[in-house]
Amino acid sequence: MASMRDIKRRKGSIQSTQQITKAMKLVSTVKLQRAKQRAEQSKAYFNCMYETVTSMLARTGGLNHPYLRAGQSGKKAVIVITSNRGLAGGYNSNVIKLITKGEFRKEDLEIYAIGKKGKDALQRNGYHIVMNNPDIIEEPSYVDAMAITDQLLKSYADGEVGEIYLAYTGFKNTVVHVPTLLKLLPVEVPKDGEGAQGAGSRAMMNFEPEDEEALNRIIPKYVTSLIYGGLVEAAASENGARMQAMDSATSNAEEMIDQLSLMYNRARQGSITQELTEIIAGANAIS
Repeated sequence: MASMRDIKRRKGSIQSTQQITKAMKLVSTVKLQRAKQRAEQSKAYFNCMYETVTSMLARTGGLNHPYLRAGQSGKKAVIVITSNRGLAGGYNSNVIKLITKGEFRKEDLEIYAIGKKGKDALQRNGYHIVMNNPDIIEEPSYVDAMAITDQLLKSYADGEVGEIYLAYTGFKNTVVHVPTLLKLLPVEVPKDGEGAQGAGSRAMMNFEPEDEEALNRIIPKYVTSLIYGGLVEAAASENGARMQAMDSATSNAEEMIDQLSLMYNRARQGSITQELTEIIAGANAIS
C-alpha cells in the first residue's frame, strides 16, 4: 500500500491538473459560443450555394466545361482542416482517418494542410504536404478561403491536380461533430431531377452571356463558399470537442481525488491504530 506522503503528493498533482482542465473547459465554452454563432450564420449560405449550383447544373444538359470534368492528372488535392492544439478527444484523428483509412492512394495525394495536427500526422505517414497554413483555423475568414481557392484552381487549370477534396469536421450541434470528406471539383452534376425542385428540374438552363463565362464566375464562388463553410464548422467542432474532452477529464479527476482521499483516510486510520497499539503494548510491558 502506498504511503500517506505518496498519496498526498499524487492527490495534489491531480488537483492541479483538474484546475487546468476546468480552466480549459471554460475557455473552450466561451470560444464555442462565438464559433457556433458564426457557423450557424454561415450555414444557410453554405447550403444555399451548394443546392443552387447543383440544381442549376442538373438543368444544363451536357455542358463541356473544365470544372465539370476530371482533369488529366491523376493527382488529387485534399484540403485537410484540423486544429493546432490537441486535448480535443478524437477530433483530429477522425479527420486524419478520412485520408489514411480511405480509398486514396498515398502517392496520388497533394495535401493542403490547415492546422498543425493534421500536417504533422500526415507528414509522419509519408504524405506530400503542398501547403501548411496553421493560422487560418484560429480566425477563419472568407478572404482566407478565397486565397486557398485561387491557389487550388490555378493548380487545377494547369493540370497539376485532377480532383479537389475537402476534409473537415461538420458541426451538427454542441455534442455531435461529423468527419466529412467533400468533393469540390469536378463538380458532380446530380442525376435528372435531383437537387432541383419539381417539374422545373427538367427545364433547360439559359446562360447570359455564355455558359463558359458564367461558370467561370460561379464555380470559384461555389468552391470558396464550401471551403469557408468547412473552416467555420471545423472551428466550432474543435471547441465543442475540446469542451467535452475537458469536461470528461475534470470529472475523471474528481473521481480520482475522491478515491485518493479515501485511500489517504484509510492509511491515516491504520497509522493511528498502529500507534495506539504500540502505546498500549508499551504501557502493559512497564506495568
